[in-house]
Amino acid sequence: MDKSVLNKYKKPEDKLLLSKILDKITFCTTKNQIQVTHFLDLAQQEFLKKFLVEQKQKNYLFFGGFAEAERKMLLFYPEKLESIMQKQENVFKEWIKVIHILLPTDLQGKLEHRNYLGACMKLGLKREWIGDILVDNQGADIFVQKDSLKFLLANLPNLTRFQKAQIEEIPLTHVKEVKIQKEEFTITVSSMRLDTIVAELAKCSRSKAMDFLMQEKVLINFETCTKATKEIKLNDRITIRGKGRFFLKEKIGDTKKGKIILKVEQ
Repeated sequence: MDKSVLNKYKKPEDKLLLSKILDKITFCTTKNQIQVTHFLDLAQQEFLKKFLVEQKQKNYLFFGGFAEAERKMLLFYPEKLESIMQKQENVFKEWIKVIHILLPTDLQGKLEHRNYLGACMKLGLKREWIGDILVDNQGADIFVQKDSLKFLLANLPNLTRFQKAQIEEIPLTHVKEVKIQKEEFTITVSSMRLDTIVAELAKCSRSKAMDFLMQEKVLINFETCTKATKEIKLNDRITIRGKGRFFLKEKIGDTKKGKIILKVEQ
């Protein structure tokens, strides 16, 4: 595929990602072989979806190991395989592996997502090699790319916190069903400006909201945004790193002083 399409993209990281994607598309079409990326975050997924639509690509799938996964791999497949690419669990089981950790009784309920992710990265894994990590009181299921599986199975037990844990590979089909917890609440804002809404969602001052923006911690519909004056619309999804993901569900009304009352889902 002609890489001249990259010329309109300014960010080096965008060009690098797209260059790799174009190589995989080319290899897939010329060699008639499936090609798979590392795990992609939500912003990368949205970015690539738009690009693939522009390039009129059709034979691809995003999947992270289970239906509600946030971090997903992107798989390209030859046209001849289209009829067998329906059940994603079966398609991806060769590339996505799951490590199940059952903690000893004295550690149950004490470890969080960051503890498991930190352990993997302490062993030298890159973030893109690790998918979602599903945590409960008893332990966690860690989704990883297949090349990392044996290394983690061999080395996680050497870490102090996991020396007494049971660590094993389990099939994708054995992962517990994920229930996304959602909470609804209302906020009252003077305008639909991004900085105003971020301050309300994060329960912080406008100056702190500006810090979130400048540090590129705010995403609108999974795309980073630093413009404080950007007008937010209903049905936009706002992610504030470290605070959560919010969906502007509806406008309930206005106060007597002209402020806007919004229903938000977190």
